[in-house]
Amino acid sequence: QGQLVESGGGSVQAGGSLTLSCAISKEIYYGNACMVWFRQTPGKEREAVAAINNDGRSENYADPVQGRFTISQTNAKNTLYLQMNNLQVEDTGVYYCAAAQHFCMANWQMSSWYNYWGQGTQVTVSS
Repeated sequence: QGQLVESGGGSVQAGGSLTLSCAISKEIYYGNACMVWFRQTPGKEREAVAAINNDGRSENYADPVQGRFTISQTNAKNTLYLQMNNLQVEDTGVYYCAAAQHFCMANWQMSSWYNYWGQGTQVTVSS
């Protein structure tokens, strides 16, 4: 069974930065995959914030994080990152790593595409 394990969450003041990591098991990265970061913020539905194909191409970002967040992965494809800069209070939430065993689709923000999910890591941004 493929596994995803997030780390790197924490508390930061508004304007600060955090980098999240997601360890990806071989069952997932061995073939084509779309790797995505979702977040669950209080009072809102889970939303996709960034995606990348595991060949390192085709980055996609949700409008609220465009220009502030960067998704990337190691050349070995076994670790996914989310660099988050200029964090705002509204970025507070639980961040999840997710994967689908095909390249990202045009509607990559639909959670139903993804059959592998991590346990989540908390990000708290204070004013």
